[in-house]
Amino acid sequence: MDPNILTGLLTPASSKIVFIILDGVGGIQVEEKGGTELQAARKPNLDQLAEVSSCGLLEPISPGITPGSGPSHFALFGYDPFQYNIGRGILEATGIDFPLTERDVVARINYATIDKNGKVIDRRAGRISNETNERICRKLKGSLQLSRAVEAIVESVKEHRAVLVLRGEGLRGEIEDTDPEREGVLPFKPKAMIPEAEGTAKLVEEFISQSQNILADEPKANMVLLRGFAKHTRYPSMKERYGLNALAIAAYPMYRGISRLVGMSVVSSVSTLKEEFKALADHFAEYDFFFLHVKQTDSRGEDGDFDAKVAVIEEVDQFIPQVRAINPDVLVVTGDHSTPAKLRSHSWHPLPIILHSQCCLIDPVKKFDEVSCISGALGKMPSVQLMPLALAHARRLTKFGA
Repeated sequence: MDPNILTGLLTPASSKIVFIILDGVGGIQVEEKGGTELQAARKPNLDQLAEVSSCGLLEPISPGITPGSGPSHFALFGYDPFQYNIGRGILEATGIDFPLTERDVVARINYATIDKNGKVIDRRAGRISNETNERICRKLKGSLQLSRAVEAIVESVKEHRAVLVLRGEGLRGEIEDTDPEREGVLPFKPKAMIPEAEGTAKLVEEFISQSQNILADEPKANMVLLRGFAKHTRYPSMKERYGLNALAIAAYPMYRGISRLVGMSVVSSVSTLKEEFKALADHFAEYDFFFLHVKQTDSRGEDGDFDAKVAVIEEVDQFIPQVRAINPDVLVVTGDHSTPAKLRSHSWHPLPIILHSQCCLIDPVKKFDEVSCISGALGKMPSVQLMPLALAHARRLTKFGA
């Protein structure tokens, strides 16, 4: 849908919308576990919510396309994921509130472990501590010296994640990732996608070489893997597009970055689910759209830990009565994409959604899981169509046409 059409239909309202996004919540069946993670989880509150709501399946991007976290979240907020496919580095940098300029090319760093032959044996360096991450960033910043008049800035994010900012004149972001996104292989060489990016690609190669030498004595984080190269640009805000005063509640920096790019205010002083859900209640009177992000479902899926992912779902379930007690006009529970523990990675599989409001069509679905929601009233739809539905159920859209 043309966003200008939607903007033209907006009508003033005081209604409130809550999106609870369980990152990577979707899964596939594991026979010995009795189904998917959602099917195996004990989640009476989510199941009861499904009984009095409209349910369905979301296609994050397009059938068969495995999404990254950036485009899948942009889609949830109603931004075309193909048009707004921003690099991961920008998301990480804005997530830590790093001040970017138009002279910057940014990439996400994964600190990784390589063996003596240079092959990646752990893409996440054992999920090193934040303290180790910060020490390594200082170590790099104190030793890097690129040949050109370009500043190399390395900033810590969380665990194994960091940000590289190359600041200088004439830099380009059209560079392929060096992260192979699997173990047992060599990192990729930075490769320019267009001739104008050749000079920047050479600088990136120089950065990688120097970093490998500087980190050679590290037991775990002895290599940098880079992805999501991009330059900063401005995006239309949710206030401009939907008239929404929006708040994001997220523990992980990258998701705060996505939120800031679309103009949300951000609660960053949260680290546990209890703190996130408390923040929702504490700020409920101040905003009219709320994005509450649960990261652990995705992390446990990437670890291949089925039981731990189930435990996160069950923990979230305990907070659902608390959310319903504050009585949002629209309550959406879903994910951004699937991360089946069986695959240990993001996947292309659709994921279930609950949409609850006073004017939703209640369907026969009794449980919140991938199989049950197939028969829901919402059917299967692209994630980018969720925001118009949420606005309609919040009575924030007027009639189209005469």
